[in-house]
Amino acid sequence: MNTSPRQPKVSLARALSKLGHCSRTQAQVLVAAGRVRVNGRAQTDAALRVDLEHDRIEVDGRRLISTARVYLMLNKPRGLVTTASDEEGRATVYACLPEDLPYLSPVGRLDKASEGLLLFTNDTRWADRLLSPETHIDRVYHVQVEGPADEALIKRMGEGITDGKDFLAAKRASVLRRGSRNTWLEIVLDEGKNRHIRRLLTALGVNVLRLMRVAIGPLTLGDLAKGESRRLTDEERRALGEAMAPARKARSPH
Repeated sequence: MNTSPRQPKVSLARALSKLGHCSRTQAQVLVAAGRVRVNGRAQTDAALRVDLEHDRIEVDGRRLISTARVYLMLNKPRGLVTTASDEEGRATVYACLPEDLPYLSPVGRLDKASEGLLLFTNDTRWADRLLSPETHIDRVYHVQVEGPADEALIKRMGEGITDGKDFLAAKRASVLRRGSRNTWLEIVLDEGKNRHIRRLLTALGVNVLRLMRVAIGPLTLGDLAKGESRRLTDEERRALGEAMAPARKARSPH
């Protein structure tokens, strides 16, 4: 007897994304154009709830089948936006990914001016776990700032500031190296609000010159070249899973 929980229904747009066909935004366009059928009937409502296990979903007459799970890391260059398509026509991170992959979603984001470690997957449950505020996986950034940085700045980063409705602080911060005109900092976050580090440093009167993410939990960027990508190893995925598990356990109700 199969006792595994049944998967909940999802919107048709999300179903196309979960099946590795396209992003949800692209799916909405396909559905609105009448190019998607569910159980043989054309649908134009992207919010229609469907059952991924039992409903037959087709795009342009081709049935979509759940694809193998893919877990990918990219060394994002500066100047690319983290989206599948951009209304302003800017280059996106997808220009760096191999063409023979199913549709992958970014796990979190790096803004256009930022660089470094960015994850992609078609495993939405895995991505949701990694992004959950309850998980508190450390993200490590190396940040070049203009001018000197002293212990007073490091302390203020830890104390944090309020910007609008957001409280922004570093979990840890330290000086990596000092130059005559700039300083490299290592900043660790265990949450990721929009443009968290840039907003924090701007509020403290510090100009950011470069910002790169070098690690997510035990996963490090290593020597992966700029603009290159590779699949995560089984060992890396296990290590990330182990890093997430203690945080969930510690926050579970007694």
